[in-house]
Amino acid sequence: MSASHSHAPAREPSAAARREQAPDTPVTATARRARTAAAALAPAPRTVRDAALLGIADALVARAGEIVAANAEDVAKARAEGTPDSVVDRLTLTPERVAAIASDVRDVVALPDPVGQVLRGSTLPNGLELRQVRVPLGVVGIIYEARPNVTVDAAALCLKSGNAVLLRGSSSAHASNTALTEVLRDAVAAAGLPADAVQLVPGLSRESVTELMRARGLVDVLIPRGGASLIKTVVEQSTVPVIETGTGNCHVYVDEHADLETALAIVVNSKAQRPSVCNAAETVLVHAGVAETFVPLAFEALTRAGVTVHGDAVWQAVGGGSVVPATEEDWGSEYLSYDIAAAVVPSLDAAVEHIRTWSSGHTEAIVTADTAAARRFTALVDSAAVMVNASTRFTDGAQFGFGAEIGISTQKLHARGPMGLPELTSTKYVVTGDGHIRH
Repeated sequence: MSASHSHAPAREPSAAARREQAPDTPVTATARRARTAAAALAPAPRTVRDAALLGIADALVARAGEIVAANAEDVAKARAEGTPDSVVDRLTLTPERVAAIASDVRDVVALPDPVGQVLRGSTLPNGLELRQVRVPLGVVGIIYEARPNVTVDAAALCLKSGNAVLLRGSSSAHASNTALTEVLRDAVAAAGLPADAVQLVPGLSRESVTELMRARGLVDVLIPRGGASLIKTVVEQSTVPVIETGTGNCHVYVDEHADLETALAIVVNSKAQRPSVCNAAETVLVHAGVAETFVPLAFEALTRAGVTVHGDAVWQAVGGGSVVPATEEDWGSEYLSYDIAAAVVPSLDAAVEHIRTWSSGHTEAIVTADTAAARRFTALVDSAAVMVNASTRFTDGAQFGFGAEIGISTQKLHARGPMGLPELTSTKYVVTGDGHIRH
């Protein structure tokens, strides 16, 4: 063959090749140790993994003093920097909060073990026995903001599902996360498992985050937990597969056939029960057929709950100067505060169109007594969770009966909605023959 025709297409490097090619830095060295630990952790029986988790729970309580002392450094620094009180509150650990985190770990122990579960199996016509079995993902990286409880939650869920975990919290919680990780590693090692199954990603700079996002072949999956900008950065810049945990621009649609008392309770609960979380409602849509009665009631109830309404012309006519004129920015906002966007729509289909245009794909709710309307809404709305006559606040792993959750996925691949233990696994096929060869 002539030289001009000898060029074969470039091949994508294998995972093993990518691991070998990865530059040797503190971050990649940590990831390599995690891969080694994951290989030892995956075949460990449930009894050993559960013993490690119970050891973690006991150690958290026993060493609460040093954890709270380390946390006090982070809190003092945050206050000195003028951090908002709501963020400082999420950052703060007390002995009571540490005990609650330990209790959550014990709850994880009681959950069913997904590893080894047979999803399907059969004997093929040629006699081969086929089984699809749940297996750990391998090395899971978690990138998250100033919530030190996530350090323990993520580690517990990953250990229970047989995964090694790389924890990259924000620099604002570094002292807390360092102390917590030491406690976790000591307990894991005491149970006879490799301590490197739980590691804090070294470095406080953006470069260490970037290295983690580029550690394809060393890290199997990344899960970002935090605000919209963090999630957007990880999704757009990572070469490691990402499970996108979404922001929550959630909607409540009050249908023309709704029981208005029920609708009022659901709207207020969805928005005001805890407005700073991703499953809080950010927009209420009201069918024109009930607007004349419902909008004044809803405006009064929301105002009484401390909520500011950003409304269309109908809501402005009811609330006067107390209603902020709604803009396109409002329709697309995840407020995470005592604010809600509000509009009147001419039909169920118009409500669906609004939701499809502005929703982040997290949770939407319809309030209606009409079964056909509920069925049409659930068929047309394409979000991770769709509620019928229930608050958006129920989209939660614990509320769904899954136990703890690693996050709420708004993507469509592999995992969608609250992610419990099964979502931290993949599958493999085990095929057993008796000397079979293919003809």
